[in-house]
Amino acid sequence: MPTTPLTPQITTPFDPFLEPRRADCPWCGSRRLRTRLRAPDPLRHRAGTFAVDACRDCGHVFQNPRLTAEGLAFFHRDFYERQLEEFTDRVRTARAVRHRHRAAARRLSALREPESWLDVGTGHARFPEAAKEFFPYTSFDGLDPTARVEQALLEGRVEEAHRGYLTTPGTAARLRARYDVVSMFHHLAHAPDPRAELRAALTVLRPGGHLVVEVPDPSCAFARLLGRWWLPYGQPRHLHLVPPANLRAELERLGCTVLVTDRADAHVPCDLSAALTLAALHAHPVFRLAAAPVTALASAADHALAPLLRHTPFSNACRIVARKAVR
Repeated sequence: MPTTPLTPQITTPFDPFLEPRRADCPWCGSRRLRTRLRAPDPLRHRAGTFAVDACRDCGHVFQNPRLTAEGLAFFHRDFYERQLEEFTDRVRTARAVRHRHRAAARRLSALREPESWLDVGTGHARFPEAAKEFFPYTSFDGLDPTARVEQALLEGRVEEAHRGYLTTPGTAARLRARYDVVSMFHHLAHAPDPRAELRAALTVLRPGGHLVVEVPDPSCAFARLLGRWWLPYGQPRHLHLVPPANLRAELERLGCTVLVTDRADAHVPCDLSAALTLAALHAHPVFRLAAAPVTALASAADHALAPLLRHTPFSNACRIVARKAVR
């Protein structure tokens, strides 16, 4: 099958925020698609729904029709990011987020200490902040499509801030071969073209450098169990959910050596509590208050079950570490 996206062949009524609906998979080109779910924007409660399709051949999951550049920019505006962060705070405490970032950095400390590191999709640069404990002599830069990265620069969490995507015109060329490590934690889900973003990541890596990519796994058993309430579907901001097998194959096709494929450490224990919180946002305010203690119990269950679930098909994410070829 072709390895580049085909031209979309199904159109929808004009919407300035949506592209035409496509009839084929943007990853493998197969026309064997099925609609996995339709979901509204859970945070802003605007009219309308967003559809998520899955490819029956390669398993790629994607928003269809996809947001246009204008639509994506709208949903990335800072006020929306604040709403998202407020929601995240209900599900995961700041302490849990810091613990997760430290655990990831500790695991990656097995890498030879790099001189320079770019964290893509860094947001407030909480990962670079945590990673400095394990990489004290590394220079951390951040890239993000929102103004959060510029605030992170002002607050000293990164040394340089870049606004946009790696595929933003001129970005990869300007940063060519500048970094020893590039990390992407749950970033590819937001990228309009994940394949192009991976190629750009390898462009800014030095030969022999390491690429760290963490993605939600659309084959996770929680995705089937919870349906539209599964947090990583993330409508409308998540455009693509790339199965780990597809990601690994693509990195190998690009000439990388895959060193680590880790589903256990990448698991984020929030599936049950996030689903209940999302559902409560759509309920009557009285039910929202009643849901609070249930959500707390669900959060406790998420963390209590995590040591077991992270080794089963209920693990909700995967982290891959690959080395760029030395040429």
